[in-house]
Amino acid sequence: MGTRKPRKPWRVIITGPDVNATSDHTSEAKAYALVRAALGGDSPAGQARVEYWEGGRWWHFETVDADEIP
Repeated sequence: MGTRKPRKPWRVIITGPDVNATSDHTSEAKAYALVRAALGGDSPAGQARVEYWEGGRWWHFETVDADEIP
């Protein structure tokens, strides 16, 4: 991986039993829209890790658990 800023500087990593998916986004709002969709309802996903690109690397921004989503 290079140190150039990616076109989609927000990343969401969804995990849970039988779930492991990564998706990159152009904005924080779009990243959190996926978090709400992926963790809400009857989803098998248990957790979402949100990261952002800054200073040449990915940084942990927040971890959201499924029970935090209404």
